Amino acid sequence: MKTVLEKITTFFVVLILPALVIYLTVYFGLKRETPEILEYTNKSEQIISVDHSEFEILQQDFVDPRDVTAACLSCHNKRDDELMQSSHWLWEREAYIPGRGEVKIGKINLINNFCTGAPGNNGSCMRCHIGYGWEDKSFDFDNPNNIDCLVCHDKTDTYFKQKGQAGMPATEETANAEYAVPDYNYVSQNVGIPDRDNCGICHFYGGGGNNVKHGDLEEAMFRGDRNLDVHMGIDGKDMTCVDCHETQNHNIKGRAYSVSSENTNRINCEQCHTDKPHNDRVIDYHSHKVACQTCHIPVYAKKNATSLWWDWSLAGQKDENGNAFKEYDADHNYSYLSIKGRFVFDNMVEPEYYWFNGTVDHYLIDDTITEFPVKINTLFGDYNDSTAKIWPVKVHRGRQPYDPVNKGLLSVNLWGPEKGDGAFWNDLDWDVAIQQGMDYWGRDYSGQYDFVETEAFWPLNHQVSPKEEVLGCTDCHSRNNSRIASLNDFYLPGRDYDKAVDYSGFALIFLSLFGISIHTILRIVAPFKFK
Repeated sequence: MKTVLEKITTFFVVLILPALVIYLTVYFGLKRETPEILEYTNKSEQIISVDHSEFEILQQDFVDPRDVTAACLSCHNKRDDELMQSSHWLWEREAYIPGRGEVKIGKINLINNFCTGAPGNNGSCMRCHIGYGWEDKSFDFDNPNNIDCLVCHDKTDTYFKQKGQAGMPATEETANAEYAVPDYNYVSQNVGIPDRDNCGICHFYGGGGNNVKHGDLEEAMFRGDRNLDVHMGIDGKDMTCVDCHETQNHNIKGRAYSVSSENTNRINCEQCHTDKPHNDRVIDYHSHKVACQTCHIPVYAKKNATSLWWDWSLAGQKDENGNAFKEYDADHNYSYLSIKGRFVFDNMVEPEYYWFNGTVDHYLIDDTITEFPVKINTLFGDYNDSTAKIWPVKVHRGRQPYDPVNKGLLSVNLWGPEKGDGAFWNDLDWDVAIQQGMDYWGRDYSGQYDFVETEAFWPLNHQVSPKEEVLGCTDCHSRNNSRIASLNDFYLPGRDYDKAVDYSGFALIFLSLFGISIHTILRIVAPFKFK
């Protein structure tokens, strides 16, 4: 018979020691000895050794900004060739779309569900083009002097393009209390690497106002703190746009999913943080199917609200005096504009979640509407796609004009220089504005219009939260209120209930414990002889 000591030793060796080994293996096996450390240098910290104020060519009395461009190119030769091949200049790229083949797409020919489209609204929309004077189809894309160097390189914060002037700054004839004629000598002698002021003046105000379009890009990020964006917070890393959007030969890395299709020239978190940024192998393993943004952007529109619904069908109403009017919600976001329709704005918005592999389809101007709501763009990817991950997405929904006979979305002339020119924002006349918009694009129009619901998908990349505020396990692995409840093409432990899977798991656990218990009892109690 075994002694008490032998029984205790057997119990420890058979039951306690294996459990301890398993626990220590799991605990320390999931941790790394040294977390990977990120090292980088902000572009804003780089010292520019060139003093442009000493260049004689910049001492001349500039009147026309195109003369500034000519002066820039006299030293920075061939930069115009680089820039005029970029999407910032052309507003289009060649792209391969599955099922369509090679197409040219961009702001120059895509319809959206904000202001419907840029072409035909040149005076307003082309304010955010990096050129001068794109008033109509006669704009010369081959003339390098039409390039606006200052809008990206001004470091004085005094240079602005004027509203309604097709990308031109104010002149002596157009200057007003809001826009003065720039001091071109002062600005041209104080230029440098683009910062958030240069980029944000267009990208923060896309869609017609602050944070209207993206939801994760807004004016608060000019000088926000790390709670707004952990990368750009002035009390944190204080990074600028070009720290991530690296640029070579005026080709800026990064592409907006709303106007691009191929998964090339993208920015990803791994380019700085690597694919193993956590001191935990289980969390890092999630990166196979979960984008970093999914956990690290738990909400967007943190400071100022973003547009979630834009209903053009209600635009055009007038007050009792026959004038256009405005209404505001409780947070003083506009809820109705006669010139634009009904809106729903919100902030601190939880994203929607979709599978996304980096490739996108788009509604093209010759497409026929076959499903409702109409998808302005479509994110490709599903669980079985090895390149797809779960992404947080802003979905912008609304109602906009379409042709019920030709079954296509309509182009609308919204902006015009003065009342009576037919532009909708001036005259509130859908018939005339649509006809003018379709004529500008050279598209067929039946003469009839109605309104149709549309959806546009905007994967989120900015307003990354501090690590203390990221999603936890139960935000997704939960039976109730799972963040990814809508993604039901796979089984997620903790969220999904399947009798066969659950009972099989319980049975395996019970049988394992039962087997271990019987084995342990037999080893301790039963007589055992070694030969």
